[in-house]
Amino acid sequence: MNRLAKLCLFYVMCVQLILCLTIFSDPSLSDYQQKNSLPTTTEIRGVWLTNVASGVLFVPWGIERAVNQLSALNFNTIYPVVWNRGYTFYKSNAAKLFTGSDVQPLLNIAHSGQDFLTKLLKLAKPKGLTVIPWFEYGFMSPPDSELVRRYPDWLTMGRKGAKTLSEILPKKLDNQPTNKLVWLNPLHPEVQEFILSLVVEVVGNYDVDGIQFDDHFGMPVQFGYDLFTIELYQKEHQGKSPPIDHFNPEWMSWRANKITGFMAEIYQVVKEIKPNVKISLSPNSQVFAYKNYLQDWENWVKKGFVDELILQVYRSDKRSFITEIEAPSVKFARTKIPVAIGISTGTLRTPVKIAQVQEQIEAVRDRQFFGISFFYWESLWGYIAPESPQQRRKVFGELFAAKAKRPLTIGRK
Repeated sequence: MNRLAKLCLFYVMCVQLILCLTIFSDPSLSDYQQKNSLPTTTEIRGVWLTNVASGVLFVPWGIERAVNQLSALNFNTIYPVVWNRGYTFYKSNAAKLFTGSDVQPLLNIAHSGQDFLTKLLKLAKPKGLTVIPWFEYGFMSPPDSELVRRYPDWLTMGRKGAKTLSEILPKKLDNQPTNKLVWLNPLHPEVQEFILSLVVEVVGNYDVDGIQFDDHFGMPVQFGYDLFTIELYQKEHQGKSPPIDHFNPEWMSWRANKITGFMAEIYQVVKEIKPNVKISLSPNSQVFAYKNYLQDWENWVKKGFVDELILQVYRSDKRSFITEIEAPSVKFARTKIPVAIGISTGTLRTPVKIAQVQEQIEAVRDRQFFGISFFYWESLWGYIAPESPQQRRKVFGELFAAKAKRPLTIGRK
C-alpha cells in the first residue's frame, strides 16, 4: 500500500472515531446560543485550535461548528495552528519549495483541497472573530520530517552530538513528548529565511489580524554546540570556543541576543507588509523561558517587538497560578502592551474541572488583565472534559454573558 493510500485509510478511521466522540456530545447551536442586551466590555477571549489530540481541523464541518459555538458564547479570538510537525496548515509555496509539501496531507484531504486558513477566515470574519495564526512548533520538528531529511545542517544540537533533549535529560525529567523532537537552529540564516518566508506568506496572502509565536520560539539552553553556532561564536570571541557549561551567563546571553535579533527582523518585516497586523507572543514565565529556552521575552517587550502577550500559566495550584501572573516581568509588560493569561482547560492526560477554570478566570479579572485564552478547543466543552458539554457551556455562557471587544494596543512608553 503506497503512502497516500495509507494516509487516506488513516483519515477515514480518524473521521469515524471523531464522529463517535463528537456527534452526540455537541448539541445544536440553539441549545446554548446566548441572546443578551448587556453592554459590550473590553476583553480578549481566545482559544487555541491545534491538530494535536483534536479532530476539529480534520472533519469538513468541524471548523464551522467551532466558529459558530465560539461566536454564540461571546468569544472573540481564535489562534489556529499554521505550523506544526514540519507541515503548514495553509497552502504554502515556501513549504512546497523547502519540503515538497504545500500543506499538511490529512488536512488537505479533509477539506477536499480547499485552503484551510482561507476557509476559517471566511467563516470567522463575518462573526467578528479575530484570527491570529499560531506558529505552534516554532523551531521544533520531528526527526523524520522531510525538512530535516533535506537540511540536516539546519539542526542545532547539544554537546557530544545530542539532537534531542531526550538524549540529554535524566530519565526522571524526560517527561514531555516534545523532548524527542529536534530543533532547527534559530541562529542559522537559512533557518531564519525559511521561517520568515512562512510568516511573510501568512501576513501577505491572508486577511489575518496578527501572527503568534509561543514558548517554542527559542532554543533549548543545552543546545548551540552545532558546527555553525560554534564557528559563529568563535568568530565573535577571538577564536574561543563556547563554554562547556550551557548555563554560563555570557554564553546564554549571546545566544539569547541572537534570537532577539531575529525577532526584531520579523517584527520589522511584518510591519512593512501590514502595519496593523499584531505580533502576539504566548510564552512561559520569563524566568523559565530564559533559563530553559533562551527566550528573553521581557527584552522583546522592552524593545517593542511584541504587540500582545498571552502568558501561559497552566497551573492547578491557585497559589502557584497567582505567583506567576504577579511576577515582576508580567507587571512590566502590562505597562507596555495588552497582557492576557493563557489558562488550561485540560488535555487528554490531565482533565481540568470547570470550577478550576472559573476560579482562574476570576483571578485574572480581579487583577484587571486584558483577558484570557484557553488551551485548547477540544477541552473547552468537548468529549475530554470531566463535565458534560452542557454543564461547561453553561458556565462559559455565564462568564461571558456580555459581548467583548479586543483591547487596542497600548501606546508605547
